Amino acid sequence: MDMLEALQHGAAANRRLVQEGPGKAVTYAEALARAGGVASVLRRYRVGPGDRVAVQAEKSLDMLWLYLGCLRAGAVFLPLNPAYTPAETGYFLADAEVALFVTDPEQLAGAGGFPAVTLAALAADAATAETDFDDHPATAQTLAAILYTSGTTGRSKGVMLSRGNLASNAETLAKVWAFTGDDVLLHILPVFHTHGLFVATNTVLAAGASMIFLPAFTPDGVFDNLPRASVMMGVPTHYTRLLQDSRLTANAVGHMRLFVSGSAPLSAATHRDWAERTGTAILERYGMTETNMNTSNPYDGERRAGTVGFPLPQVELRITDPETGTPLPQGDIGLIEIRGPNVFQGYWRAPDKTAADFRPDGFFMTGDMGSIDANGYLAILGRNKDLVITGGLNVYPAEVESVIDDIPGVAASAVIGVPHPDFGEAVVAVIVGAPGANLDENAVRAALRGRLAAFKIPKRVIVTSDLPRNAMGKVQKNVLRQDHAALFADTANEA
Repeated sequence: MDMLEALQHGAAANRRLVQEGPGKAVTYAEALARAGGVASVLRRYRVGPGDRVAVQAEKSLDMLWLYLGCLRAGAVFLPLNPAYTPAETGYFLADAEVALFVTDPEQLAGAGGFPAVTLAALAADAATAETDFDDHPATAQTLAAILYTSGTTGRSKGVMLSRGNLASNAETLAKVWAFTGDDVLLHILPVFHTHGLFVATNTVLAAGASMIFLPAFTPDGVFDNLPRASVMMGVPTHYTRLLQDSRLTANAVGHMRLFVSGSAPLSAATHRDWAERTGTAILERYGMTETNMNTSNPYDGERRAGTVGFPLPQVELRITDPETGTPLPQGDIGLIEIRGPNVFQGYWRAPDKTAADFRPDGFFMTGDMGSIDANGYLAILGRNKDLVITGGLNVYPAEVESVIDDIPGVAASAVIGVPHPDFGEAVVAVIVGAPGANLDENAVRAALRGRLAAFKIPKRVIVTSDLPRNAMGKVQKNVLRQDHAALFADTANEA
């Protein structure tokens, strides 16, 4: 079911989409009307089918109506992180050749000559505009959104997602996670990213469910609204912060049907600590901007820590040799490749890059390394570019991180490779201590002996107060590699 069809279905069933408090709600019918008003205003701004509408603003329901209004008008929704600088924003606007830039007042200066309006002004116009909009006819191949990748290596690329990409994933997730119209999602994620916009919001729409739409994650916001919710989706940082709060008890979450984690790896320690504290197991899944969701731990069955479960229905997944594309035997580590209706249409105006990332048989090369165990569970071992080759031997950061995270007093870790005069690259661990912990480099390395092969043990362990993360909580290893690139510059011969 297309997202607009899902919205119309919910309107016909007189369902509530957003719960704003006791006795207050936005119905599906009201959301459909607000989206119609937005679509009418977009026409006034001469936004036609296929035109790109960029939005850079703080999370609000008006952003949600803009997304749905773009679908009704046949425009392409392009959300941008509010934290981007004017220079970064300017690149996205120019690359996408946007027809309209919707933003907050303080960011209007970044429009760079493109037609621009504040989100508040657009919403005000939409409130009095015609809501009975004649929706632009669309097919599964119609472009719905462009999301730019994080751009940790080179310029960000625009990921083209079709209406069919979004609909197939939302329908699948609603089924495998047992969503019904009675569910209430605690929405704590940003909506400039696929997790909050397409996984969370679209799954709610596909199920005819409702949500509590919080402006951002805060522990107070979670605990204040948790009694009215049945499902929560978050990133690992959300769960680690909630574990530090004394209000997190089995009684506090006993009514919750499901906790989902994604966007960054969930450590086995966090998975274990959450289960011990609450009696519930977090469900971890695996996706990316280019593919939406690919795999999920089971709703019914063992949610295995350190894994992201099984391929979703209609999603094909294989592990291959990164160089040759040859499928590898079960248990071997290789490149994760994906094929299915969830996989994007290609990179915006970058046919060469698109062709380079697809195999001739249509499988998309994710850049993630992983392995599948004897029971079929997929484990992610890091990005191919994050692989550390030390003395000719491969070290997969996720394997080392999982062992480090089990050391008492370690709150988080990131393993990287940095240049080394003898080994080519040296394994380095950057760790964050838990509150009150007194971590020592030699003690950490000693704790790893006997648990890891000698070549996998970090040659240096750097203790820091925090790890650099992007807006979705993913550790920015490129930043760590840059910060510590000269760590062994004066080392002539490291034993």
